[in-house]
Amino acid sequence: MATSQVETVNTGADKAKLALVVALVIASVVGFYLLGKQGVFAQWAVLIVGLVVAVGVFLLSESGRQFVAFARDAWREVKKVVWPTRKETLQMTAYVFAFVVIMALFLWMTDKTLEWVLYDLILGWRKS
Repeated sequence: MATSQVETVNTGADKAKLALVVALVIASVVGFYLLGKQGVFAQWAVLIVGLVVAVGVFLLSESGRQFVAFARDAWREVKKVVWPTRKETLQMTAYVFAFVVIMALFLWMTDKTLEWVLYDLILGWRKS
């Protein structure tokens, strides 16, 4: 039986850091809108600086360190992927298009056959 592991924030310091991150993001967005009369530069500066500080605080928390470790592992796995060549990609795309055309023709023929059987043979209705 597989047990599911739930990652939780254990320390008060980590909870405080995550609360600070949320507060910084909210303050950045509020500051962006409140500084509308100060000019576009001031608005964007407050927003960008606030978000950068929030990301910095997040990365200093345990959740941030786990996220960075996950991102490194994911990047390592992406490097292991063997990507198809251009020729292989074009061939597979052609196969998919050919299959779609064949299936469309098959479904159209099936629809017309059932229409003919039901309306013309069984019910005797003629389309006008």
